[in-house]
Amino acid sequence: MAKKAMIEREKKRQKLVEQYAAKRAALKEIANDESKPMEERFKARLKLAKLPRNSSPTRLHNRCQLTGRPHAYYRKLKISRIALRELGSNGQLPGMVKSSW
Repeated sequence: MAKKAMIEREKKRQKLVEQYAAKRAALKEIANDESKPMEERFKARLKLAKLPRNSSPTRLHNRCQLTGRPHAYYRKLKISRIALRELGSNGQLPGMVKSSW
């Protein structure tokens, strides 16, 4: 049950990142613009800090679509090494044969 929760949490974060991307970019541009007055740049930083934490792209993490595992993730397949091995052993991945001796 916890696996599904982590996958759903990651999807929720992805939505928030997409939703706030434009606003976040605009505020960062103001905050980093040296030609603007210091007070205006500081206000932009405060507004940026008030945005939801999960709307930051650095909060995203690659997770296996089957198990929710965050480590040993294959980007092209979007699954972890453990899920890949399991699917290969069961013959559910076309073109992949797991050797055993």
